[in-house]
Amino acid sequence: MELKISHPFWQVVGLGALAGMRSTSAPVIVSHILSHHQSRNLDRSSLKFMQSRNIALALKILAVGEIIGDKLPSAPNRIKPGSLIFRMLSGALAGASVYKATGSKAATGALIGSAAAFASTFGSFWLRKDAVKINNATDPFIGAIEDALVIGSGIEFSNAA
Repeated sequence: MELKISHPFWQVVGLGALAGMRSTSAPVIVSHILSHHQSRNLDRSSLKFMQSRNIALALKILAVGEIIGDKLPSAPNRIKPGSLIFRMLSGALAGASVYKATGSKAATGALIGSAAAFASTFGSFWLRKDAVKINNATDPFIGAIEDALVIGSGIEFSNAA
């Protein structure tokens, strides 16, 4: 099946936003899509691994672990430097893969994905904190709503590709 990415800029911005919410989400979505819609542009690229069904499966397993780990009291704050950098790298990987797969420069996609993940990390952090406070809800409950939003967005993104 042919890869259909018509607006890579906005799709990478969206993927970066998801990476800011759940760090593994953007690479999971992109790898899932690329494993079903191979791109010749990635054949001789260091990003070719993103088209592997085994990598897609491994990333999905990591994503489930992240969803579970996010609900634990020991989960690190997403705005701590280590977490923030990982989210930015996740957005960069997804963005670079999408841009390279569409025949554009991977570095441009990486920059866009990373910047979107940076902004989304802080935005989603404060939004989640406020949602817990305003609704007098538990953080894991609001986190589950966030998970549903990320998963739903990923499914929609995958269906559009």
